[in-house]
Amino acid sequence: MTTATAGGAGAAPPADETSPRPSPGPEKPGRGVTGTRRVIAAAFLLPALVLLGALVVYPIGYSVYRSFFDQAGTGFAGFDNYTALFTDDTILTAVKNNAIWVVFAPTVATALGLVFAVLTERIRWGTAFKLIVFMPMAISMLAAGIIFRLVYDQAPERGVANAVAVSVHDTFNASAGFPKARPLPVHPLEKGEGGTYVSKEPIRADRPLLVPLVGVAPAKMPGDARPARGSSAASGEEITGTAWLDFTRGGGGKPNVVDPKELGLKGLTVEAVRDGKVVASATAGADGVFTLPASADGAQLRLPADNFREPYNGVDWLGPSLVTPGIIGSYVWMWAGFAMVLIAAGLAGLPRELLEAARVDGANEWQVFRRITVPMLAPVLAVVLVTLMINVLKVFDLVFIIAPGSSQDDANVLALQLYRSSFGTDADLGIGSAIAVLLLLLVIPVMLFNIRRIRKEGRR
Repeated sequence: MTTATAGGAGAAPPADETSPRPSPGPEKPGRGVTGTRRVIAAAFLLPALVLLGALVVYPIGYSVYRSFFDQAGTGFAGFDNYTALFTDDTILTAVKNNAIWVVFAPTVATALGLVFAVLTERIRWGTAFKLIVFMPMAISMLAAGIIFRLVYDQAPERGVANAVAVSVHDTFNASAGFPKARPLPVHPLEKGEGGTYVSKEPIRADRPLLVPLVGVAPAKMPGDARPARGSSAASGEEITGTAWLDFTRGGGGKPNVVDPKELGLKGLTVEAVRDGKVVASATAGADGVFTLPASADGAQLRLPADNFREPYNGVDWLGPSLVTPGIIGSYVWMWAGFAMVLIAAGLAGLPRELLEAARVDGANEWQVFRRITVPMLAPVLAVVLVTLMINVLKVFDLVFIIAPGSSQDDANVLALQLYRSSFGTDADLGIGSAIAVLLLLLVIPVMLFNIRRIRKEGRR
């Protein structure tokens, strides 16, 4: 009699683990791959689709439609509005400036971000440095525009950029002491060539030399200037004279007479000229007194033009030639921190053993940076560059705030021209819509490049 096997005689044999599992039943109608009902999914997506259509699709479609009509919107204009984009000088300037923005602003911001990200890895206070560089991102475009409008102010006492420029210039080339000084018709001086002033009569050793001037505000006088002192006619080997501000505060002074309250023109340079050559020169002291040698007798007294040249007031940062680079500089100030943070995140994920292996093989730091770090950061650099390119195509706030009215046409960009054409004093919505469509066409290639790059990265 046979014995029963374990599990009972009627037990089924164990299933083979390698045998295929039974496939699930057919998908129930009305459900998606995840098992969610399509109706429920559509209900959740519907609000987003409505907003997308109302805020994106409809405005794009209406802008394209409106761009084919005239200013009033009643007459069909065909491609006239698009023709105007490439024939109107103001719009052509905006297109040219946009090209400058797209080429330089993202490149410079990305390059600075790369340099900052690499260098901050080597310093102990790198986190604090990153915080400082990234801080401008917390400021709105409007606030940044106001800040840089002040930074680029022409007056050195208000504009930081010109304050620095004037300080550096005056360190190597001191400004004139009396730029507005001039003689009156009753004075013994007259205007000469090249901004100089000369004496009406030659120098006489038996007469005192008088150099009275007006046109200098008392507040602009040298701080250590003292009351002017009259000089004697001659002392054998020297001829003395006095240069002073021939103006008495409150009135009562006499012309060509050194009055008690009148100050000496300290630092004024005088020259004795004979036959077109300078035979002697002197500088007035704090009391205005200067001394010439007796050999100057018979020569002509001259005040060089260097005494009166206008002071250096810095660079016209917001003038026609520099307004666009100046505004790009403010944009880089804001967005270099954004580029630095993204690049630093990519740099943190690089395999350090590759960098160390290159150094062991004899590569210097520049070679490691150029041949290993930058190629491995190429995907991150592409993200930063493309993001900034899309951003600068629609830059508006900085140009509108920083550029003064006299230079706004020279700093014009497409987004600003879109605003001016659509909402300006002579609004033309047909031209404005055409500019909007042009901006869309410029952004689409950059977006397609970004989408292709993302898909390529996803397939790796």
